Amino acid sequence: MSEYPIRIGPVEFKNPWFAASGCFGYGLEYKEHIPPSELGAVVTKTVTPLPRAGNPVPRLQETASGLLNSIGLQNVGLEAYLRDKLPPLVEAGGVPFVSISAASLDEYARMAERLTEFPEVVAVEVNLGCPNVDAGGDRDAAEARAVEHFTRTVKERLPDRAVAIKLTPNVTDMVPLARGAEQGGADAIVAINTLGGMDIDLERARPTFARERAGLSGPAIFPVALLKVWEITGAVRIPVVAVGGIASEREVLKFFMAGATAVQLGTVLFSKPTLLREVRSGVRRFLDARGLTHPHELRIARARETADEGPSQEGGKAWVPTR
Repeated sequence: MSEYPIRIGPVEFKNPWFAASGCFGYGLEYKEHIPPSELGAVVTKTVTPLPRAGNPVPRLQETASGLLNSIGLQNVGLEAYLRDKLPPLVEAGGVPFVSISAASLDEYARMAERLTEFPEVVAVEVNLGCPNVDAGGDRDAAEARAVEHFTRTVKERLPDRAVAIKLTPNVTDMVPLARGAEQGGADAIVAINTLGGMDIDLERARPTFARERAGLSGPAIFPVALLKVWEITGAVRIPVVAVGGIASEREVLKFFMAGATAVQLGTVLFSKPTLLREVRSGVRRFLDARGLTHPHELRIARARETADEGPSQEGGKAWVPTR
């Protein structure tokens, strides 16, 4: 189903609806609710060079308007993923957008080189700044120069794949990081990762999570995600994939108005696994009512943009709403 096709770097995706890493498993866990073939891409659970057991339990804690998680990148490791998880996703018609994380440039290089052997992996998301691991974590991901180096290391080895960099929001300003990724050759920015947070167990009088801190996702972070997407789309010329706080088609529409090229559905899938259908129909109704043909046409023109310059990203015309 080619519904609102989009392009990220060298790859065209049939639609802008992606599943977010960590919330859709390896691609088949939601198949009864969302067939992988209906998504533009499935951003898989992040894989690391070797298997990871993850953090001690508890790992999840609901909040008033979101979810704290401290999974710790539990995963089967790259080789087991390629052997056991990737083939079933491809057979089900899913488009693999493989999320990877490593602790060093050398590890990223080796992972990227291994992925060159699998042409079905058309896109790679480099997960920088996960708050739930000790190796690397937000430290390196908070430095624009480091982001540039990580990006270049992966992209040079995967020139024919779409390489997206997922950035941490746990910094004063994400724009320098986004520019670092763009300078390193990234095809897209993914924003945002989870916000740092914590909880305290009142009965035990100690932090809920063994690592104390966790990552906050869900509706509570949407205003932050929207601001960051707005800032980044105004600062770089590569696509931005928006993620964070989507609960309905309304948040999706706002992300497109802020300049996003695609969106990732994440935490909301735990409570509303049928959301994709609601988003698809809601966006279509909104566009039809305004005589528009693609979500990219919703992008709001900025004061600094002129008719000659156009939007800073590849996409449709800037939308002028009815006053």
